[in-house]
Amino acid sequence: MVQDASLDLRKSAGDKIKDLEDELKKTKYNKRTQHHIGLVKAKLARLKERREARSSGGKKGEGFSVRKTGDGTAVLLGFPSVGKSTLLNALTNAHSPVGAYAFTTLTVIPGLLEYNQAKIQILDVPGIVAGAAAGTGRGKEVLQVIRTADLVIMLLDVFHPEHYAVLLKEVNETGVRLNLRKPDVRITKTIRGGIRIGRTVQCPIADETIRGILREFRVSNADVLIRTPINEDQLIDLLEGITVYLPAITVVTKIDLASPQQIQAVHKQFPGALFVSAEANKGIDDLKLAIYEKLDLIRIYMKEVGKKADMDEPMIMFRSATLRSVCEKLHRDFVTKFRFARIWGSSVKFPGQKVLRLDHQLKDGDVIELRIS
Repeated sequence: MVQDASLDLRKSAGDKIKDLEDELKKTKYNKRTQHHIGLVKAKLARLKERREARSSGGKKGEGFSVRKTGDGTAVLLGFPSVGKSTLLNALTNAHSPVGAYAFTTLTVIPGLLEYNQAKIQILDVPGIVAGAAAGTGRGKEVLQVIRTADLVIMLLDVFHPEHYAVLLKEVNETGVRLNLRKPDVRITKTIRGGIRIGRTVQCPIADETIRGILREFRVSNADVLIRTPINEDQLIDLLEGITVYLPAITVVTKIDLASPQQIQAVHKQFPGALFVSAEANKGIDDLKLAIYEKLDLIRIYMKEVGKKADMDEPMIMFRSATLRSVCEKLHRDFVTKFRFARIWGSSVKFPGQKVLRLDHQLKDGDVIELRIS
């Protein structure tokens, strides 16, 4: 046993990671193995976290330098030659280089989509391949860009639908979860008392496994309150604290080159996907609408005291917008100088209602009259 332990200590982080990954592959998940698999996943996450910290010198990974503009940002993500540049040019006023060969785009090229009074930034990034999250083909830099976006547009060549699984794996490896909500779980560290677990819902992960995973992350004393069902992977995501949750759209390209039978076969695999041809201008209007709706934007109209609201120039905000976020977007001093607001619209009970709370959530079409000291 001592000899085995010493051999394990001499293994590199990469070897240990491979051993744990192999163990996960060969272990069938069931109620009896759940605890063991949960601990293996936690150890694997910790090893990858330490390896990443060492390789980056403790600094966060750097991506391409992109200045965010507009009311929301969407990234076109796909394999080389999937048609990102052509699609960007069809959606926006950008002039991204287009060519019938791989890796045409070597940097991030922005374009601006104007739709339903919103200005949406669309980013064309270099294509990624298998191993991108580990650094293949500048993949780390590309994947860092999507972490700061508001929407991911996953592009699939109609002739290569198998690329979707590869793209999703690389996105997951970089700490991004698509079309998932952050679980409502509160972990409050305490000085003593061990790990106490409370639940308001049923979830498949056992208390013993929760405690084991927390201890693997050096948490010995904490109050855990679970309000939504979670599994081992979601708990690890919360403990790592780097996971980003983003909406995504799947778009199948080059349908002008495919037969109806080929398109139908891919549609069966991805029933919620949009099918487009940028070259033939097919499906582009549907994609513009989908981008706007998936960003979940609302229109807010500002009104000066004693004047009518300007209904031609709305302020575009995300649906979660509050009076605080409106103040922050208008001027950084407005939050501290805020006295109250009068609001006309569906977020209040009666027209012109006086609202004193900055955390008041707004709704599409609200008219706001701010009172600032």
